[in-house]
Amino acid sequence: MTRTIVASATREIIIGFDQPFCVIGERINPTGRKKLAAEMIAGNFDTVIRDALEQAACGATMLDVNAGVTSVNPNETEPGLLVQTLEIVQGLVDLPLSIDSSVTAAIEAALKVAKGRPLVNSVTGEEEKLEAILPLVKKYNVPVVAISNDETGISMDPDVRFAVAKKIVQRCADFGIPAHDVVVDPLVMPIGALGDAGRQVFALLRRLREELKVNTTCGLSNISFGLPHRHGINAAFIPMVIGAGMTSAIMNPVRPQEMEAVRGANVLNGTDENCTNWIRTYKDYKPAEGGQAVAAPVAVNAPGDANNNGGRRRGGREARMGRG
Repeated sequence: MTRTIVASATREIIIGFDQPFCVIGERINPTGRKKLAAEMIAGNFDTVIRDALEQAACGATMLDVNAGVTSVNPNETEPGLLVQTLEIVQGLVDLPLSIDSSVTAAIEAALKVAKGRPLVNSVTGEEEKLEAILPLVKKYNVPVVAISNDETGISMDPDVRFAVAKKIVQRCADFGIPAHDVVVDPLVMPIGALGDAGRQVFALLRRLREELKVNTTCGLSNISFGLPHRHGINAAFIPMVIGAGMTSAIMNPVRPQEMEAVRGANVLNGTDENCTNWIRTYKDYKPAEGGQAVAAPVAVNAPGDANNNGGRRRGGREARMGRG
């Protein structure tokens, strides 16, 4: 069984088909958040701190950390800022982290100070990126997110995206990086623009699991981009991608509706043993009068809780997809 191990200084998480779905909190990302970007540039990390603590309290398994505050001279600005942000976050929570950057120098700088075994987010099928990122992944013995696009951009053909993923897995093997340390992002397309985007990703996930035997992730909210009431679509999407074989997602754990879908899918998928986490989280749940359900779930993310530890940049991913 494929298992990808990530860790903080004190806590190990397993991403795998037989593990609870891994929720990678997306909030520490200034892409598309002008206020957060301005704060980080000014050296104000109040929102970063609040987002880190809130996501952990709401049940995130990992946290994604991005410091891409500007497209102007990112090679100069991003490495130092990413290191500073990473050090703040890993001093606040004991969750494993995802180092999120398209700047190679920033990834390398962050790997030098990261505790435990972080996830590198990410590498694409572009040869230049493979040659820059994979030596770092090998050197620091960390897993990596592999995004299924290359020099030709993002294909609307799922067979092409699968071929790119296969190429990345093979190139990782050339560098001595095992397939269990490659977490493939098959690229979720907006369902509002591409009507079969859901069916595409379900089929892709099955192939990635059965043929490449790799773990997978995605920018979950991409599926609902441009639609009203996005969280309803996202919540419906979660159990469907889990059923198709997805093992993690970069998403917003602060949204109760979406986390409820994750926890419910874990119960039905048999990865919440004896429904322990569901019962602990929702034992005091009561629907509101008038039929409007309100949930005030207990925040469960204690160290050692097996149902949370395996236990935007999606804004960034959406922006990257737009550039593709």
